Amino acid sequence: MKTDIYYYSGTGNSLWTARRLAEELGDTGLYPISKIETDVPCTQGESIGLVFPVHIWGVPHKVLRFIDLLAGDTSNYYFAVAVNAGQVAATLLQLRKAMKLRGLTLSAGFDLIMPSNYIPWGGPGPEEKWRMRIKTADEKIKQISREVAQKKRLPIEKGPLWQNVLFPLLYRMSFDKVAQMDKNFHVDEKCNSCGICERICPAVNIEIAEGKPVWHHRCEQCLACIQWCPREAIQYGRKTASYKRYHNPEVTVGDIIACAPNNKKTDAVLP
Repeated sequence: MKTDIYYYSGTGNSLWTARRLAEELGDTGLYPISKIETDVPCTQGESIGLVFPVHIWGVPHKVLRFIDLLAGDTSNYYFAVAVNAGQVAATLLQLRKAMKLRGLTLSAGFDLIMPSNYIPWGGPGPEEKWRMRIKTADEKIKQISREVAQKKRLPIEKGPLWQNVLFPLLYRMSFDKVAQMDKNFHVDEKCNSCGICERICPAVNIEIAEGKPVWHHRCEQCLACIQWCPREAIQYGRKTASYKRYHNPEVTVGDIIACAPNNKKTDAVLP
């Protein structure tokens, strides 16, 4: 069974998930959503997978724009994996509704808990614990792949009732403000103008000007810039200088740069 997986990833958790699914499923194409802007993707798979991180307890802007391009696609089996730090809430229910409005049916939606990349709230925690999360997630990916291979139509996974009521409200309140949230980024004296933040941004939101990054209010809050900065020179608010950075240990900066718009595969090495 041919499968196409479209993924959106900033710090590597969703890319790692998509790769592991592809390894388990076999005969799978992997396509970065960030590179698909206007052309309708040519879906060739019998099954279509969407893998993405939960942003502010909901579906990221880029993923919603992407499913606009899928409207009317005739593939008969869609599945999704929502990568999150423990609060999937109603994200997959939101996705199902958005897809239905575009004439698409979400046949299965899976909640996958991974280490947190949200450094403004402290990040992933102790390494021992976040590595255990990855190990547990790997076991669930094997389960997901078995069910997807059989094209099982399953209940959409969701959080407890209180999350499904409260968090969608917070998502709706925040949705139109996300692009402006980059006002909290700043750079300290450790910056050496390497330009990785500019090349890695999936929203083409960062420009190096006079040797320093400038954010242009098109932010997606993926936090790739702060997490991949090799000198930990990018900060968000006042506390992140003291927090450990995180990106998936099996994903390289070159992998993420290759996923970004207008960038080709690179063997970039962290300076």
